[in-house]
Amino acid sequence: MTSLLAFVITVSDRSASGEREDRGGPLAVSLLEGASIACAPVEVVPDGADSVEQALRRALATGARLIITTGGTGVGPRDQTPEGTERVVTRPLPGIAEELRRVGLADTPLSVLSRGIAGVADPEGALIVNLPGSPRAVSAGIPVIVSVATHVVDQVKGGDHS
Repeated sequence: MTSLLAFVITVSDRSASGEREDRGGPLAVSLLEGASIACAPVEVVPDGADSVEQALRRALATGARLIITTGGTGVGPRDQTPEGTERVVTRPLPGIAEELRRVGLADTPLSVLSRGIAGVADPEGALIVNLPGSPRAVSAGIPVIVSVATHVVDQVKGGDHS
């Protein structure tokens, strides 16, 4: 099995400007490290498709093969994380995003409003997943991601279907 290096990107105008503390990104790092996945420090970027795309490309350049974004998945005018992610993902994995919305229903009926996506970025073979920015969504979502991440990365690189 492949050992993963993870990278977490918080997408938030308010956190990027220092107006609000980022709680979702550090929580994601803590949960990933608790699952024995090495993680780079959180990068905080403002909302917008361009900033998300650029941050994802920087994360890929570090060698990260699991990249998780938190924030910017809703229906607000600046919530463009899925649009930026679509510029980088080459093969969507809609089942992951669907499961994240499903497990989120235990916390809030608003989880169905998340437009977050998941998919593989080729040729790097990285799994990219969008999570909502709330700590509750991060807490519910990271176990789902951890349960499939190593297998996805192995499969992308031609690993056996075991």
